[in-house]
Amino acid sequence: MPQMGESIAEGTIVRWMKRVGDAVDRDEPLFEISTDKVDAEIPAPAAGVLLAILAREGETVPVESVVGVIGAEGEQVADATGSPTGAAAPPPSQPASSGELQQPPVAPTQVVPPMPTRLTDEEVYTGRRRKSSPLVRRIARDQGVNVAEVSGTGTGGRVTKRDILQFLDKRLAAAEPRQPFAAPVSRVPPYQPGEPVDIKPLSVVRRKIAEHMVLSRRTSAHVHTVFHVDFSAVEAARAARKAEFEHAGVKLTPMAFIAQACAVALARHPILNAALDGDTVVYKKDINLGIAVAIEGGLIVPVVRHADRLSLLELTTAIADVAARARLKQLKPDEVHSGTFTITNPGQLGAQFGMPIINQPQVAILGVGTIEKRAVVVDDALTVRTMAYLTLGFDHRLVDGFVADAFMADVKRHLETVS
Repeated sequence: MPQMGESIAEGTIVRWMKRVGDAVDRDEPLFEISTDKVDAEIPAPAAGVLLAILAREGETVPVESVVGVIGAEGEQVADATGSPTGAAAPPPSQPASSGELQQPPVAPTQVVPPMPTRLTDEEVYTGRRRKSSPLVRRIARDQGVNVAEVSGTGTGGRVTKRDILQFLDKRLAAAEPRQPFAAPVSRVPPYQPGEPVDIKPLSVVRRKIAEHMVLSRRTSAHVHTVFHVDFSAVEAARAARKAEFEHAGVKLTPMAFIAQACAVALARHPILNAALDGDTVVYKKDINLGIAVAIEGGLIVPVVRHADRLSLLELTTAIADVAARARLKQLKPDEVHSGTFTITNPGQLGAQFGMPIINQPQVAILGVGTIEKRAVVVDDALTVRTMAYLTLGFDHRLVDGFVADAFMADVKRHLETVS
C-alpha cells in the first residue's frame, strides 16, 4: 500500500485488476485504492507474475503494508517475501462478502467521559498509546478525546476515523439530557420483512464521503448567504476570447471567471482563506482552490494551487486538467491536499442554488447555481440578462455575516465588470 500523502495512514483496496497467476508489466495498473483524500489506480512496481494477493477487495490496510507479491512464474511466495505469509487472500473473483464490508468488528462499549476541553498533543496520548492517523489525532485533540480510551478496529488495533466518530456519537448521546416525558425512540427499520428490496454494500467512496460530511456538520457552525449575480459581462468576455482559448486547446467556461473572482476576493478577505485550529486562527498564505468534480459513485476535490497567480488562460487550463484526470482516477496525492477554499457547481444540472457543506478544515465553500437567462429589472425597466445564484457557505465560528457578504459583494462586482 503506497504512501499517498502525509496525512494518509491507510487505504482501502477497491478492486484488483489482475488475478493471481496473471502476468504484469512494470507500471501497468495493478489495483485501485480509495483513501480519505484520493482514489487512484496503483501501478505495478515491477514486471513478473502476480503470485499472491494478501489484501482482499474492500479491506483497509496501513500504508506500506504488503498487499500482493510479484515474482517469477513458479516462484514460492515465502521466498519472494523472505518469510512465510500463510494462506493468500482470495483473488478478485472471490471478493469479501457484503457482510464483511458492512459490519466491521464491533468495539467494546466505551465508558463515556464528560465533555472535556480541547487537549494538547501530550494529553491526546495519556495512558495506553494507540496507533492512529494524523486526521484521527486532530479530531481527538479538537474534541477533547484521549485516543487511549477509543478501541481501535483497524489493523493492529489502529484507531480509525470511524472508531473516533462512533466514540463521539456515544459521548454525545450520553451527554444529552433525557426528557422525563419523552417516549423512547427506536430505530425505524429501512425496510419491512417481505418487502422487495435490493441490498448492496456502501461503496468505499460513498462511506468516506458520508463520514467527512457528518464530521463537517458536527465541527462547523454552517451559515449560508445567497447573491444574485449578472453573468452578462462574463458571457460577452467568453464570446470575445473564444477563438483565443480554442487556439490554446481549452474551452473558456464560466467556472474560470468564478475561480478568478474568488481568488481576487480571498486576497482581500484572508479570513475566508484561513482555518480554525482550536483557539487559534491559521491564515493560509497560498490561495489554493478546490474544484469539486463529480465522479462515478461520488465526488472528489482536486486543488488548483496558487490560483491568484494564474492568468485566466492558465486557470482555465489547470481546472480542465485536474477535472479530466479526476474522472480518469489519475490524480496525484498532492493534487487533493492543501486546498484553502472550495467551489462546487450544483447548477450544471439545473439546480437554482445549493447549500454546500464546508470541506474541512476550510471555513468557506462557494456553490454555483445554474447560469441562465432571466427577466430582471435594470434602471426601472424589465430586461433579460444571463443570471445565476451564488451561495457562500461559511463557518460562523470564525466568519461573521458582514465579512462573508463583503467577500460575496467583491465576487459579484468582479463578475459583473469583467472584460
